[in-house]
Amino acid sequence: MTRIALVGLGKMGLSHLSLLRPLPGVEVVGVCDSTGYVLDVLGKYTGLPTFTDYAEMLRSATPDAVVVATPTHLHEPMVRAALEAGIHVFCEKPLVLDPVRGAGLVQLAEEKGLVTQVGYHNRHVGSFREAKRLLDLGALGAVRGALAEAYGPVVVRTPGRSWRSRRGSGGGSLYDYAAHPLDLLTWYLGDPVAVHGARLTTIHSTETDDAVAATIAYPEATAVLNVNWSDESQRKMSTRITLWGDAGRLTVDRYELQAHLTGRAPVPAGYEQGWNVRYGTDLTPAPVFYVRGEEYSEQLEDFVRRVAQRDLDGVSTFSSALVTDRVIAAIRAADAAPAVLVAPPTAEQPAERPARTAGSTGHDGRPLVARAAAVLRRGLASARHAARRAASHRRSA
Repeated sequence: MTRIALVGLGKMGLSHLSLLRPLPGVEVVGVCDSTGYVLDVLGKYTGLPTFTDYAEMLRSATPDAVVVATPTHLHEPMVRAALEAGIHVFCEKPLVLDPVRGAGLVQLAEEKGLVTQVGYHNRHVGSFREAKRLLDLGALGAVRGALAEAYGPVVVRTPGRSWRSRRGSGGGSLYDYAAHPLDLLTWYLGDPVAVHGARLTTIHSTETDDAVAATIAYPEATAVLNVNWSDESQRKMSTRITLWGDAGRLTVDRYELQAHLTGRAPVPAGYEQGWNVRYGTDLTPAPVFYVRGEEYSEQLEDFVRRVAQRDLDGVSTFSSALVTDRVIAAIRAADAAPAVLVAPPTAEQPAERPARTAGSTGHDGRPLVARAAAVLRRGLASARHAARRAASHRRSA
């Protein structure tokens, strides 16, 4: 029996709790939150031990593992306390706000020999996992370009004050939304080399970003990131990755994978040259217990299995999540860096001739509209003269 405690009873914390309790071989030995009435209701209807003091829960509940689902700025001290106590940790994404502190957590977990996992649930989605398999098989050849997108209707008006509305607490579309496609890029393309440009845009929020755009360089590929959590055209969050390789193209979201294979690389069994489609429903196994998506169930099932077997090599560990944290930090730094201005042309380097518009002037200095009108008048006059001559010839005949 694996004894698990949980801290943080927001949306994700309650989701994790509802999925952990039905899992075979799991005993939830404590839940912790700062909101008393939530704990009162939970204790009354579930009988679970409740705590308002995280350190006390770790001491008295003696869990084998803990799930950390608090606001991001609280992750580092809570994760560190658990690791120092010899407790395995599942932490919600992103891991931390400061990659330097994140590196310290990775080192501590390795020294203690503890299982770690971060809640990047897309790595447990069947279609995204199939895309990874095709890449590992070399079906696309060398990947040269990528487009990573995430859109949703999270902030569609000026938000109230909460940790999600404050960048310093880990709020904003960069931490909350962009982290997911960035993590998939890490999984597919490896460690990035640099962020060449970034723009964090405010649409409705006052203290953080609602949209993110960036260009990220990998050893052999360039990726473009585009994220917007103020997109009212979406019913819920959508994450999509498109990859272009020497031997094909692949587009994948949680619902399906579309792959065009040219045949210039070995075509995997079950696929053919040309277009192929695989559906998420065919690629995703049924979970033990379903609440809001198979991937949320599977990631916790995987964590519990790894804790029981002390399997340190997972699909989404602190080590892999730290790479994503570093990319996020680089995007923030690139956004804060001075912009490279487009310099005006010089005599030695004249500007390209601009496209002519209605307000442009011709070589004779007259506006193009006036010149066009004059040409039209001459054309009409010539047509009228030709018509009169034709009529005169008919009368003569």
